[in-house]
This record gives sequence, structure tokens and C-alpha cells, in this order.
Amino acid sequence: MQFTFGGYVLDPARRELTHHAKVVPIGPQVFDLLLHLVRNRDRVVSKDELLQAVWSGRIVSESTITSHINAVRKAIGDTGEEQHLVRTVARKGFRFVGKVGEIGEARLPRGSTVVEHSSSESREPPSVLVLPDKPSITVLPFHNLSGDPEQEYFADGVVDDIIVALSRMRWLFVIARNSSFTYKGRAVDVKEVGRELGVRYVLEGSVRKTGNKVRITGQLSDATTGMHLWAERFEGTLDDIFELQDQMADSVVGAIAPQLERAEIERARRKPTESLDAHDYYLRGMAKLHSGTREAIEAALPLFYKATELDPEFASAYGMAAWCHFWRKVNGWMTDRPREIAEGTRLARLAVELGRDDAVALTRGGHALGHLAGDLNGGIALLDWAVLLNPNLTPAWFLGGFLRALHGETDAAIEHLAHAVRLSPLDPEMFRVQAGMALAHFFAGRFDSASAWAEKAVGNLPSFLAAVSLAAASHALAGRMDKAKRAMQRVRTLDPSLRVSNLKDWLPIHRPEDLARFADGLRLAGLPE
Repeated sequence: MQFTFGGYVLDPARRELTHHAKVVPIGPQVFDLLLHLVRNRDRVVSKDELLQAVWSGRIVSESTITSHINAVRKAIGDTGEEQHLVRTVARKGFRFVGKVGEIGEARLPRGSTVVEHSSSESREPPSVLVLPDKPSITVLPFHNLSGDPEQEYFADGVVDDIIVALSRMRWLFVIARNSSFTYKGRAVDVKEVGRELGVRYVLEGSVRKTGNKVRITGQLSDATTGMHLWAERFEGTLDDIFELQDQMADSVVGAIAPQLERAEIERARRKPTESLDAHDYYLRGMAKLHSGTREAIEAALPLFYKATELDPEFASAYGMAAWCHFWRKVNGWMTDRPREIAEGTRLARLAVELGRDDAVALTRGGHALGHLAGDLNGGIALLDWAVLLNPNLTPAWFLGGFLRALHGETDAAIEHLAHAVRLSPLDPEMFRVQAGMALAHFFAGRFDSASAWAEKAVGNLPSFLAAVSLAAASHALAGRMDKAKRAMQRVRTLDPSLRVSNLKDWLPIHRPEDLARFADGLRLAGLPE
């Protein structure tokens, strides 16, 4: 059911507020606050009720509630003086006083990929993505013209850095690396790419590295028309690689938004490390990481360690090394748990200490701290800071969603995960988002949706222990015991040491009722005590 008032449409299913068909930017908690007031417009809503409904009973300051009420009023064109729609009732609370209509769910999908979480059914992303309100771009994998297949990682790393540079432009919507790299090795039509990824601009290019010389070429196209907008070549030595990447990012930005001030471009520049050798090892590690397999992690971890040896202040490398330890823990691959957890925690703390302005370091380090040190609140705060630094960083959104699910903030978790899908709709690592969705729906008591998302994650990565466990527990609690038993057999194979009694040591589940529900499901599926 959608609610209408004064030209506004409030859509709970899509988590969207529109005004005369134009999306109004609104934060998750502000949306929840507005929705609760509208749904309960027949009465005054107390502050205590809002604390429970919006903040899950957590203690927040009076100023926080006031600022969120002000944000609601601003979003719907009201003010504290006028109070045409949201009225403050002294010493009692707040009431929505506007005239509200109710309409059925719209049939056509909106531009953003949002996962339905008010029913027991899961929903696939729409097949057609509407262009975002702001300029949008994808950077396709550059062709390696070096004649040496071993240099693929270098060409991919150049693209990674250009994506990072563009992502720091807050006014620009940038498709994540994982989705753009699904086109690697394929002949593409820029119009088709634009339709599939929902972007206006497509950047293609090539890299040639011969000895110490590097040449990078780029071509920017408007995907809506297929027209070439810009093409340029950048040449220099390997010592100039960061400058060459910055030059290309600057030129792309200049082609998309000529009105952008030069100072903003300069502020967005940031070299990840001054050590080219360290950066090279980091790129090699990243090239191995994306599959999520045990072998990939074992190969990537020493490369990140080598990068930190060469540059002891390389925050992102510490963050990725810490994240490797987290991934080993969550999949039951650790051989010396206390030592490896302590080491992962050490690396994560270094990442966030050295990388206060490095979104990648904050994302991977903060997420690892949430799991390895059990600091969910601190991890969520670090990931939120990473999103502020780089709103286009997909891992910050889906890992933030995962931590929120573990914390019990299921609706906010689903919003973050859905936004990650929009940023990277073709991501080959979609199993991470799918597992996060499964976790959020499970803790919300929607076992059908949880099992559907978990099965998708398992289909994409059969060794993902958390996804297999969620499939077993959700099937069991939904009464599908045959499927639950089959999934449990897989759990016992992946990690024979897992028990109901050590679940808390495995996943940092914040709410006792969530832990009890997970334990009940796994116990019912056949996990030993």
C-alpha cells in the first residue's frame, strides 16, 4: 500500500518518497520515522514509541529525534513554524495531520533496485534500470596491449584506480568494478552496456606496459546515443602511473561536467601508496581475491602482507589482509583460531588508524573488527564513514548491510544491500549480498525469503558456510525438513567442528533472540549441541 499527500507518494515497499514523480532523497531512519507517523496518523505518537519503532529501543539523544523530525519536515516541504503536515504536541509527541490517501502498489518498477521485504517472497532486480538522477558511468576493463598475459593484473589495477578516483566524486554515480568486469574479454556494444548497467556514460581503454614505459588510452561514449564524447592518450614512465591515472580521471570528469571546479578534482586525488612495488603486490592480491575460495584467500593474503612490508603505512593493504582473516574465520578455515583472530584484529586496527581518509581501509578494517573483535557498533560506524568518503564504494554498502543484519537492524540492512545491487547489478560476488539478504530476512522471521536468498548464495559459492547454515536453519523453521537435512549435511562437511554451543564464537550476533532463533533452526536441522 502506498500513501499519498500533497503531491507526495510514500512507497513502503520500495522504500521511496517521491514528489510529482521525482524521487526525494531521504535517509533510512528519516524514512522510517515518516512512515510510522503516516501509518499512525490517527493519534499522537510518543517519543518512546518512535525510539522503539525507528531506533529499535536504543537510547538516542533528544537532539537526534529533533533533527530527524526536522529532516522529515524538510523532505515533505513542511517547517517547524508552519507544521502543516507534522505537528508537535507539547509534552506528548508528534502527529501527522496531513490528508492522506491510499493506493495499491504501482505495477511498473522504479529506477532503483530495491528488494521487497514486507512479504515472504524474494524479488529479483528489475531487468531494466532507469538512469539515476545524477551523471552515471561504468569503466570497462582496459585491454592489455603489452603482449604479456602476466600483465593482466596491472591493466586491471589501472582500471581499479580510475574507478576509485571517479567514485570520490559525490555527484557521480559509478558502477562497481565487479559488475563492469563481467564484460572482460567480450566485444561490447556501449548502448547494450548502458542498458544492462543503467548508466549514461561508458569508458573504454587500453594499457601498454613495456619495460618502464606505460601508455594508457581512453574513450568515453554516451551509452544513450552511442556517440563518442572524448578520446585521449596518456604516456609516461612507470614512476608516473598514479599521475597518468589521475589525468585520465580528470579528463573524464571534465568531459562529463565541464562546470566542475578544478579544486574539487584536486581534492579527490589520492595516491594509495608512494611505493610502486607495494602497490604492485596489492594489485596482485586484489586480482586473486574476488572468487571467495579458500585457495584464492591463501594466495592473496601473503601478497597483502608483502605490500605492508614494503610500505608500513599502506592502510588498504592492512585492511584487505584483515579481511582475509575474517573470511577464513567465517568459513571455518582457521587452524589456530585465537592466534589468527588476534592477528586479523591487529591488522584491522592498523587499517583504520592509518586510513582515516581511506574508504577501502575503513570498509575492510571496520568489517573485520565487527567480526573478529565483536565490535559491531564500531564496525558499523567505520563503514558509515567509508560511505561518506566514497558513496560509490559497493563493499561499504553490502558489508555495512551485513553488520546491520547481525546487529538486528534488518530493514536498514536490506536497504544497504539493495543499494549495493544497484551500484553493481552484475556483480560476480553477488553471493555476498545474497547471504546478507538471507541473514536479514531470517532475523526478521521471514524464513521463506531467507531460504530463497541463502540458496542463491550457495548456488554461487557452495563453500560459503554462513549461506549453507542459513539455508539449513530457515528450511527447518519453515518445516521443510528434507531440504534442511540436506543443507545440514553440507554444513557438517564444510566445518565438522561447528556446534550449537559455539555459534556465538562464530558469528557476532547481537540480539539474544536472533542467536536463539538461529540456534533453534540449526538444532532442528540436525546440528549437534
